[in-house]
Amino acid sequence: MKKLKRSARLVEMTQYLLFRPHTLIPLTTFADRYHSAKSSISEDLAIIKEVFEEEGLGELTTLAGAAGGVKFIPKVSKANSLRIVEQLCRQLEQPERVLPGGYLYMSDIMGQPMILNEVGKMFASVFAASDIDVVMTVETKGIPLAYATATYLNLPVVIVRRDNKVTEGSAVSINYVSGSNKRIQTMSLSRRALKEESKVLIIDDFMRVGGTIHGMMDLLQEFKATVKGVGVFVESGEVEEHLIDEYVSLAKLSAVDPKTKQITVEPGNYFKHNEFI
Repeated sequence: MKKLKRSARLVEMTQYLLFRPHTLIPLTTFADRYHSAKSSISEDLAIIKEVFEEEGLGELTTLAGAAGGVKFIPKVSKANSLRIVEQLCRQLEQPERVLPGGYLYMSDIMGQPMILNEVGKMFASVFAASDIDVVMTVETKGIPLAYATATYLNLPVVIVRRDNKVTEGSAVSINYVSGSNKRIQTMSLSRRALKEESKVLIIDDFMRVGGTIHGMMDLLQEFKATVKGVGVFVESGEVEEHLIDEYVSLAKLSAVDPKTKQITVEPGNYFKHNEFI
């Protein structure tokens, strides 16, 4: 790359960091890339770090030593998180979203890249300090959320299937009890999709009782994997007890009246778990 003016270099360095979250980048990478001294690069990074933290974009951590460098960790400020969640709650309270059984129609929200981008960043923010190898979800509605989260954690995504596909090769399958209707259902995961003893973050779009997530946890035991966290877009507050205890939710569906189509949605427990910048 040709030598850039400092203003142009700052812009390019910022973009470089934003596209490589949770990646340790040696100072020599920037020095060689911009044909600049390490001292100049360090000064540039100090400016970027200050802006990231002041604007609530994330943290820029520095590791000293020969094997050191800088790492960008995406974070969302409390003010921005609250604004996003409150907007989502108002959208979810629209009367036309009521479905039979007390469920909500959310496919249109899950199809909006801007919303997924914000939600993924929020999940990545709360689980930033966790030691995670992969992000897992079950098909199909949780897939966009899982990929959005994995993008900001810079991790691969593993998808649990409702039934085994020939193209997936040999798989591990289990039966589990659906928390909502108490029916026996099946889920499977290709043996090649997940290494044994992996550390997993589970992401799902909706949790009523938690049967599906509990099923994924049981499936992960077959791989000797460890669940490091569970993120849920919307949880139901109408059940007395969930099958899982530790989880992070962005929104909580408190009440649904099928007759009047009155919906009450409030912020989830996300704000109790996250350490904001």
